[in-house]
Amino acid sequence: MRQRAGGVCELCGSLQETGVYAVPPVTERSSERMILACGRCRAQLEKREEPDAAHWRCLESSMWSEVEAVKVVAWRMLQRFRSEGWASEALDMLFLDEPVEAWARESGDHLEESAHAMHRDSNGAILQNGDTVVLTNSLDVKGSSVNARAATVIKGIRLVPDNYEQVEGRIEGQMIVVLTKYVRRG
Repeated sequence: MRQRAGGVCELCGSLQETGVYAVPPVTERSSERMILACGRCRAQLEKREEPDAAHWRCLESSMWSEVEAVKVVAWRMLQRFRSEGWASEALDMLFLDEPVEAWARESGDHLEESAHAMHRDSNGAILQNGDTVVLTNSLDVKGSSVNARAATVIKGIRLVPDNYEQVEGRIEGQMIVVLTKYVRRG
């Protein structure tokens, strides 16, 4: 794969912080399902950073790649920006074979409500695995006698993968699920 890409990001052409990105869903570990991507592209693909439309203008050229995994990622990112004229035009030109399009649709990024879904705290800041957060409200923990008071610090949170409104963390030794609307980054 590195040889195929020539050591540069297969999406934007950057030489910085390139690494392997397995295009979800990862059903097999083969080079056909992986691309070489820079750190900035990977962070936005993994929804760890706010998507930057100006950065993704690179898709207007990389979408023509012969590599199916690159086409899938291009289609998914263009879907995130489809309200912008350039992305809509690119989507109109992008052709995917049926199996490749089915793979692209598996992520759900083409659905409006999930296109920009990210774990965010009560102030809108993006949350990451391992962050420290502070409770903004006092909360009763269901099924426990623990009462988590406002201003309680929760270190090393874990993002709930399928629910962007929940994080997990330990309070008084117990692992609990907390709604993101009741925390802020600490």
